[in-house]
Amino acid sequence: MTLRPVLALAGILALTPLTAHATISRAVAFEEKVEDAAAIVVGTCIGQQSRYDSARNWILTYSTFRVEKTLKGFPSQEITIVTPGGTVGHIAQEIIGVPKFKQGDERVLFVRNTQAGPTVLYLEQGDYHVIQDRGEKIVRPAVSAAVMIDTGHGAAAADEPMRTLRDFEGRVKDTVKRQDLQKMELVERQKRAQSSIWSQIQRNRILVLLALVGAALATWQLYKRW
Repeated sequence: MTLRPVLALAGILALTPLTAHATISRAVAFEEKVEDAAAIVVGTCIGQQSRYDSARNWILTYSTFRVEKTLKGFPSQEITIVTPGGTVGHIAQEIIGVPKFKQGDERVLFVRNTQAGPTVLYLEQGDYHVIQDRGEKIVRPAVSAAVMIDTGHGAAAADEPMRTLRDFEGRVKDTVKRQDLQKMELVERQKRAQSSIWSQIQRNRILVLLALVGAALATWQLYKRW
């Protein structure tokens, strides 16, 4: 089985831009991932099923997670993540960079909604493993077979550090608050700009009226000539 049709499926799911060989990906900043995620959840995989799509061209894997915490988005008890690839019978499809789950895995997932269903935002860059270390939960970025490139410097990107789950949650929540504040400030600036324009029109309404009348007369004169 060739890799090209499988890569086409990844495009259909709109997971992330990939090169033709799916070995190089753009390294996405943490703040960008937080902003682009429809939801960010901490959960444990409780079930998994792989099956063909309705046209029987592609294998899709559906992994159901019991949600323990919702860091962004609307809380829910469960979420089923769909990813391209998997195994049905003796047929396997695999794509470099696509996260793989198994029952019992605890993960932090950055979720994106697609027509095929919720999936992982930016492939493995939106997948974080939760592991136990001396009685404390540690969040570790997924190890990817794809090369991550920092497009700003044109070099391989530095690995994202591991953090405690508590620190990771704090960083996500701080980022969400900061982005919400920036959006509110932008809305306020737009309101002030619109208010300022309207105030100027109000203060100069006579000049504005004369300008409109002049434009109307000029249009009428031009119409008469034709």
